[in-house]
Amino acid sequence: MAKKMVIFCGSDEPQKAFPPFMLGAGAIAMDMELMVFFTMSGLNIIRKGGAEKIKLEGAPKPLTEFIDILREAKAELVACSAAFSIVGCKEEDLIDGVECGGVATFVDEAEEADVVLTFC
Repeated sequence: MAKKMVIFCGSDEPQKAFPPFMLGAGAIAMDMELMVFFTMSGLNIIRKGGAEKIKLEGAPKPLTEFIDILREAKAELVACSAAFSIVGCKEEDLIDGVECGGVATFVDEAEEADVVLTFC
């Protein structure tokens, strides 16, 4: 059975938004299963048009390319529905390939994961 990495992404600040995708792409390259859980301002990354606005000078790829890598590898991208009302987000605002889940979704996945990383 493949090892699993779970990443908690709670910020759209460029220096906090890029590492989850860089490390996630590394996990995929190492044949790990991957789930990335987005909450609070991290939800802006997976809103339609959101990733295009987040830029980090010197990053190896734009955020949109990292998102494509994760989606093509069938990584689970999960939006925290509990934070929707806090940040004014709706399910229809999200990019394709993102599923919605609550706090229990993250806790269940993290409990079973081999590696859990947080970026807030």
